[in-house]
Parts: sequence; structure tokens; C-alpha cells
Amino acid sequence: MATPSDPTQPTISVALCTYNGEAYLETQLESILKQSRLPTELVVCDDDSTDQTRAILEKFAAKAPFPVQIIRNATRLGFNKNFEKALSLCNGELIFICDQDDWWLPEKIETLTNYLVQHPKLDLVFSNAVIADTSLNNTGRLFWDAVRFTEPIRERWRRGEAVEVLLDGNRVMGCTSALRRRLLTSFLPIPTLPNYIYDGWMGLVTAAKGTIDFYEKPLIWYRTHEKQQVGTRPPEAGKPVRFKDRFSRPHQEKLAPLIRKHQELKDLYTLVTQRIAAKTPGIEQFERRLAHYARRSTMPDGRFSRIGSVVRELVAGNYHRYADQEANQYAPFLAALGDLVE
Repeated sequence: MATPSDPTQPTISVALCTYNGEAYLETQLESILKQSRLPTELVVCDDDSTDQTRAILEKFAAKAPFPVQIIRNATRLGFNKNFEKALSLCNGELIFICDQDDWWLPEKIETLTNYLVQHPKLDLVFSNAVIADTSLNNTGRLFWDAVRFTEPIRERWRRGEAVEVLLDGNRVMGCTSALRRRLLTSFLPIPTLPNYIYDGWMGLVTAAKGTIDFYEKPLIWYRTHEKQQVGTRPPEAGKPVRFKDRFSRPHQEKLAPLIRKHQELKDLYTLVTQRIAAKTPGIEQFERRLAHYARRSTMPDGRFSRIGSVVRELVAGNYHRYADQEANQYAPFLAALGDLVE
């Protein structure tokens, strides 16, 4: 077993956030204690728990073979800001993000540490996870299946389209991630964004930099239960538009969701480019998507005058590129038809 003081390895912090986690916290802490490569320190930010969470932490700190720093927030910060605080207090060269209710496989820290050591240009790596039930029984499902990070999507990622993939939906779960401390200056502080929590923002910024990768094997058991603050979510289904309604729906009603989508992308792009000045391939992917939605959200009233824009987007492959990954083969053409006739 490599010890926390092993001079051949980078120093390692585990950033743990807790809030009323007494039910499962001991199991999570024990899995850290059983790592084949122990951390240099454990930094805990407790968000003003009212149960036995702090007592469990103090008991663990008394027996842990590495320093345990326990910080109690005087007032609740909430999920994102509590993780921001915990990450900012870490001193290790590498930081492992930890939830309060999972189980880490014994080789997790060692495996991801070695991966980052072998890939010095990377700032972040994340793994898959086994989805477990409340009692930590294997449900037979993997986290990547739940968030649709399928092999075809992973192949797009390998081709350099990580930003495209993450703009379709987050695949980076914080509790499966290891990052270099130097990355903190790029994604902290965490902005308040609709549909984003800290790990989605962290993953997107790192993808825009081009310094993120994934490790295929699951390295944690991800416990699902009613009280967890963040869990897996099924894809949200929008209300389909009937084909005949495409010819009678008011043009502005058709444009409204596209205008919202474009504005959300524009706001996100502004925040990302404030953190990353370089013109990276990831930023270019962002700009290409932004331009597509800018064109779609500003289609003129006259149908004839839309033909050129629709044909150019179709020929460029943008309707296909930005279609939902589970959409059928006709969906891109229906989207183009909708832009033309509605």
C-alpha cells in the first residue's frame, strides 16, 4: 500500500461535502480508509448538519492515518457553494471529489492517480459507476447508461468532440472524478446557471480547455436513495409537435424555444470564455453550435426567404449534429422542415 507520505506520488486531497448524512456516511468513510493508495488529507465541509454527521466525522478523524480537516458552515451554503468551499481548501496536487453516501472501490485513488501521472497534460479524469440501491446492492445498471454516455457517444469524445457531447447533457459526475488542483483557477467560483451543478460546469470548462478524459471502468458504487441531494435523472421528454400543426402554428410560437436555447447557450459561452481566453477546438465547437441556434432562432417570417439558411444548415450537417442522440433518422429532416414551413 502506498502511504500518504510516499514521495514518488503526488499529494492527494479528498474533498467531502456533508449534510445530514448520518445514514450512509460511515460506509463512505470506511471505503476511503480501505484504499490501496491513501490520501494525504481529507477536507470535509459540513453544511450545518442537524443529525449525527459531525460526531461520525470526529470519530473517523480520531482513527484516520491521515489528517482530517472538518469545517462546519455557520449557515447553509447549499450544494454547489459547499463543494466550492471544500475544493478551495484542499492542498493536494490532486483532488478527489467525494459524496457522503457512496462506496469507493479499493483501487479508485490509485487507479486515477496513476492515470493522471501517466497523462500530465490532463487536468481531470472521471470514471463510470455502478448504480446501487439504498442498501448498496447492485442494480445491474451503470451510471453512463443512465446519462446516455454510450459507446457511440464515447467515440465522438475520442474524436475530440467532448464539448459537443457535454452540451448535449452532462456525463461528468463529481464523485467519480479526480482533478489537478491547478484546474481550480479555471472553474471556481462556480456560477449560478440553469440546469447546471458544479460537476457539469467543471466538466464543460475542462472540455473547452481540452484537458479532460474518461476512464472506462466503474470505480465507485453510486448509492441511490430518496434523500440524496443530486441523483440520476431520466431524460426529459418535450411535448411533440404534430406534423399538421407545423403548417398552422404561429411563427413566433415556433421560434420561442429556439430563442431560449440560443440565449442559454450565449450566456454559457460568455461565462466559459471568461475563464478560457485561448481559441481552443472546444471553444470552436461551442461557437459552431451557437451560430446554428442563432440562425434557427432568427428565421424571417417569409417562408421563401428561409430556404437558403435551412439548406445551408442541412448541407453542413448541423441538423443531424444537434439532433437528440435517441432521435430517429427522420428527426433532423423534420427539424429542417419545421424551420422552413412554420
